[in-house]
Amino acid sequence: MRHTPHTLITVIVNAGLAEEVMEAARSVGATGGTIVPARGTAKEEDVKFFGYPLVPEKDMLLILAGADQTGRILEAVNNLPILSKPGTGIAFCVDVERFMVFGAPENNLF
Repeated sequence: MRHTPHTLITVIVNAGLAEEVMEAARSVGATGGTIVPARGTAKEEDVKFFGYPLVPEKDMLLILAGADQTGRILEAVNNLPILSKPGTGIAFCVDVERFMVFGAPENNLF
């Protein structure tokens, strides 16, 4: 493993929106991502239907990108009209110190 300047971009959006978010990220250089189904943890007083709390279904999109691409990817995601309403989602980044690609020759470790 080598030390690398990479970023893990995590985008959490309402269910069904992750594919469009990934398309926007790809349009500016992201090579791929992973979509994980998730659900929100609403407060008890948030939304109820016949007295039962509704927990919104979410998609969590994980994109590993070079640190130099992070700004472009976030900007492309932020400019999507489907994400313009409040409460539609959130994005955050975490610096990645090391990672490896399984099944790749050793010279492909990052």
